Amino acid sequence: MLTIRQLSRSFREGEVLHPVLDGLNADVGSGESIAITGRSGSGKSTLLNLISGIDRADAGTVAIDGREVTAMAEPERTLFRRAHIGFVYQFFNLIPTLDVAENVRLVLELNGVAARAARQRVAEVLAAVGLGARAHSAVEQLSGGEQQRVAIARALVHEPRLLLADEPTGNLDEESARAVLPLLLSLVRARGTTLVMVTHDGALARAANRTLELRAGRLHPSGGGGT
Repeated sequence: MLTIRQLSRSFREGEVLHPVLDGLNADVGSGESIAITGRSGSGKSTLLNLISGIDRADAGTVAIDGREVTAMAEPERTLFRRAHIGFVYQFFNLIPTLDVAENVRLVLELNGVAARAARQRVAEVLAAVGLGARAHSAVEQLSGGEQQRVAIARALVHEPRLLLADEPTGNLDEESARAVLPLLLSLVRARGTTLVMVTHDGALARAANRTLELRAGRLHPSGGGGT
């Protein structure tokens, strides 16, 4: 489902060129969940940005369902990302001026989904994350764990083929993280969604199908994978 070949990315600081990814290769199957670990600054978030097309690689290719994201012009990448990729971030990135349902519905509106169908899909996904009764609550009134549940609902409401998660439990207390973890994994498995997540959370890494460590610009097998 996801194929990465010889992916390279460097960043320049003054006259110094710092390589972050160096000929990275990976294959991720449809419906598979992958945890990516590695020290801070190893390029984990950069890799997610390259997979999604938010950032451009210096060399190499990324293909999702056979479509080469790295070959797309920026407008095409934006539309592809909006339709086929979901995101869960460490800091939620919810819009404070919108209520819970409006935050979740926004991606459907951007994708041109009709209002009635959008309302139904929002109601269904909020029920799935246990927030059906909070649809019209202000997001600032929610706990951190509840805000991350809204973020998960927003990421999945348009039924993406690929979900990217960047430290999805990193901004939560231990109790909230332990509640969000099984919810995230159960939802992606029920939908057959492919999940690629960056995490320092050992429990989250162990629950994935496979764990890969990003080291010296490449991915290496790790012993953290679970089911």
